[in-house]
Amino acid sequence: MNVLVIGSGGREHALAWAIAASPLVDQVFCAPGNAGIAEDAECVPVAASDTAGLIAFCRKAAIDFVVVGPEAPLVAGLVDTLEAEGIATFGPSKAAAALEGSKGFLKDLCAREGIPTAAYRRFRDAGAAKAYIAEQGAPVVVKADGLAGGKGVTVAATLAEAHAAVDAALGEGRFGAAGAEIIVEECLQGEEASFFALVDGVNALPLAAAQDHKRVGDGDTGPNTGGMGAFSPAPLVTPALEGAVMERMILPTVRAMARAGRPFKGVLYAGLMLTEAGPKLLEYNVRFGDPECQVLMRRLMSDIVPALIATRDGILKEVDLRWYDEAALCVVMAAEGYPDDPQRGSEIGSLDAAASGSGVKIFHAGTKRDGARLLADGGRVLGVTALGGDLATARERAYGAVDKIEWPGGFCRRDIGLRRGG
Repeated sequence: MNVLVIGSGGREHALAWAIAASPLVDQVFCAPGNAGIAEDAECVPVAASDTAGLIAFCRKAAIDFVVVGPEAPLVAGLVDTLEAEGIATFGPSKAAAALEGSKGFLKDLCAREGIPTAAYRRFRDAGAAKAYIAEQGAPVVVKADGLAGGKGVTVAATLAEAHAAVDAALGEGRFGAAGAEIIVEECLQGEEASFFALVDGVNALPLAAAQDHKRVGDGDTGPNTGGMGAFSPAPLVTPALEGAVMERMILPTVRAMARAGRPFKGVLYAGLMLTEAGPKLLEYNVRFGDPECQVLMRRLMSDIVPALIATRDGILKEVDLRWYDEAALCVVMAAEGYPDDPQRGSEIGSLDAAASGSGVKIFHAGTKRDGARLLADGGRVLGVTALGGDLATARERAYGAVDKIEWPGGFCRRDIGLRRGG
């Protein structure tokens, strides 16, 4: 098979790397890819948003299967277009991708189906939103309804912060159409976990769980980001908790989407808050998490390709996945200024030395080549990932690799996995 991965981040690098290891695959392409992906796949200069260009490339390269990595093309309906052209594609339709594309759509579905989640209200008027916030008090969460590149959620500790978030979305239009409506919801207390399941429209197969670290600074301080590190397995996600999430969240969602004529096919990523009252759903994403995908692909023992094909073909019940018992931990290295104003163009050195450590694989999220030089070309730039017999060993190996990288223009959190024995 010839497989095309669409996207250019760390998630896509991990997917391309795992797909390239399949004996079913002759060649892996990535559009547009990045400097690190180019070491594991052939990168082609076609943007993820260039639908006509992607179709033309699929024809030219005789692509048998497409895997769409990021959320924006999924929400825009790329899968529908490729499938209409006869190109088999992994990922949800535009109608099904509304689970991530509209937080209001998701919250209303949760309300109808009795899926445990935070209490909420939807608003288009800033005055009404602020009045509701004043009634509820702080802390409170303000979310842009649509896709905002990981920057549309404010966990406000004060009423002033909440009002500023309302003004940013509804007054200043900071998120454009994505922020034309906002959701104000209660601030749940507990620990977060990431739960993934492959879904073929009817059946759902849980994957290994992971924990992400969303805030930019050590000790969960600073603004929310796309994710500063992750580890798997997640000790908090016990077999009993997995069963509860499948029964109370994943399967009711799958059934509801099918009833609504929006059958979901792809990977469903549930962001969970593990509260004293049990797990509650924070949000759904309709693609693999980043950096959770990096740790999942390192731990996956089975060939990923048959599972992705079975998901698309509706025969997931015939698939069983096996996982390595080892722990995996990913430390994200980001460019100075991230998440607000990351500085691009700084040079990164000594990656080969860093990657030579036991169990280490460095996934690229935002890099480019300038001759022999490797340059930062994004906010989150590298995902330094390591396997170990336990979380502490994986953590030691990952940070050992981080410390070998020569990149004065980058930074990372130093506490990934620390609270869980890392």
